[in-house]
Amino acid sequence: METKDPWKDKLTAEQYDICRMKGTEPPFTGAYYNFKEKGVYRCLCCGAQLFSSETKFDSGTGWPSFWEPILDNVKTEKDTSYGMLRVEVLCKNCNAHLGHVFEDGPNPTGLRYCINSASLKFEK
Repeated sequence: METKDPWKDKLTAEQYDICRMKGTEPPFTGAYYNFKEKGVYRCLCCGAQLFSSETKFDSGTGWPSFWEPILDNVKTEKDTSYGMLRVEVLCKNCNAHLGHVFEDGPNPTGLRYCINSASLKFEK
């Protein structure tokens, strides 16, 4: 018996590839990598608050980068895909793939949450 994935009806092909299949958008192409407005970045899939514009910074990588998530709304998992060891960032509420976190960010945390624009929805 074949079960249809309900996310395919709710997301564009790019959003589905990134959020549900752990894809990555090309650098410098996402809607929020150079976005400067003040507000909250929510999970595209479930609407959970993920990042504040107050913690966003220009990492020069081509993806929106944040030094801290909001509250405890993201979780991390070990990612060994593509022959690399990385730390994947997921929405704690719906398990949407958001991006990866690295230990080369600014103070005060020293972290860089490198997030796909296609996994986010901005709210002023």
